[in-house]
Amino acid sequence: GFPENCRHDQANNQVPRDLVSSLSDIMPAAGLMRYQWRKHGTCAGISQRDYFMTMRNAYQAVTIPPALRAVSSPRSVDPQLVEKAFIAANPGLPADAIAVTCNRRRLQEVRICMDKNLKFRTCGEVDRNSCRSRSVNLLPNR
Repeated sequence: GFPENCRHDQANNQVPRDLVSSLSDIMPAAGLMRYQWRKHGTCAGISQRDYFMTMRNAYQAVTIPPALRAVSSPRSVDPQLVEKAFIAANPGLPADAIAVTCNRRRLQEVRICMDKNLKFRTCGEVDRNSCRSRSVNLLPNR
């Protein structure tokens, strides 16, 4: 599952500006970083800085398929094909370790499960939440 809102001595701390800046390419807003820290990071058992550096390392462990790296205009995509593109670009990524989620008719997230060593692992709870639409809108990268 996904542990949430744990007690932590840094639970209410702001995210330092240098940390926000260092992750702005993968987390577009300080508010999102604060939210993720309070909701999930506080349960990781590590410092805030280590949590976000682990997030950076996890991001770097995943290859984004070339066709999805620099989306400049909205387009329609099949979520199942997005999953297949990620699986093809990431050897060892099991089909039940990834889920493309959608919100109405918009691609929302690509969720990939990893263990504590940042190796891909199966996770039915994520796979069960995959988008069931045949076509969703993929918005331009921020």
